[in-house]
Amino acid sequence: MITDRPVDTFLDELASSAPTPGGGSAAAIMGAMGAALISMVCNVTLGKKGHESVEAEMASVRDESEKLRARLTAMVAEDVTAFDGLMTAYRMPKNTDEEKTRRAAAIQLSLRAATEAPLACARACAQVVALSRRAAEKGYAGVVSDAGVGVLAAHSALRSAALNVYINAPSLKDRVFAAAATAELEKLAADCARESEAVFALVRGRLG
Repeated sequence: MITDRPVDTFLDELASSAPTPGGGSAAAIMGAMGAALISMVCNVTLGKKGHESVEAEMASVRDESEKLRARLTAMVAEDVTAFDGLMTAYRMPKNTDEEKTRRAAAIQLSLRAATEAPLACARACAQVVALSRRAAEKGYAGVVSDAGVGVLAAHSALRSAALNVYINAPSLKDRVFAAAATAELEKLAADCARESEAVFALVRGRLG
């Protein structure tokens, strides 16, 4: 599993000329980092004197952010699988009409998977952005800056995932799916841009 390797190994692979891992995997890692930071704010807050009234909510936020962290971490490998599948489809033979038909169908199937993977990543990142407000509002002041870093990481991850949708969607022959995916993504991006800025301002205000 790609995420079981040391960070340096992952970064070396990211920097190499190999097509995977690439931007989609980087987006998933960024989203997972955002979720991890929200979890950290909650974990530090839990048990802190004077924060007894928010313990139940912080535990709830932590549970949600940990599920999202696990999901986004898994998406690193899922993105690699989707892209590798697309490359395999493009390498299929095309010498006869039958081979061309088979190749075209495989490419479309793989393109859809390569579009769905970053779209799912964007959805998960949007959930991290939404969770960050609760951590920023009620988390221990000593780590509230980490809630700010978390929301920025998740928002950057969402926008990064969006680019991977935009690059694949135009090649999809299923224009209904492509249009729906793009429209959903643009709404997520717009909503999260506003929320990310609002949470950043909230964090900045708590820092004095």
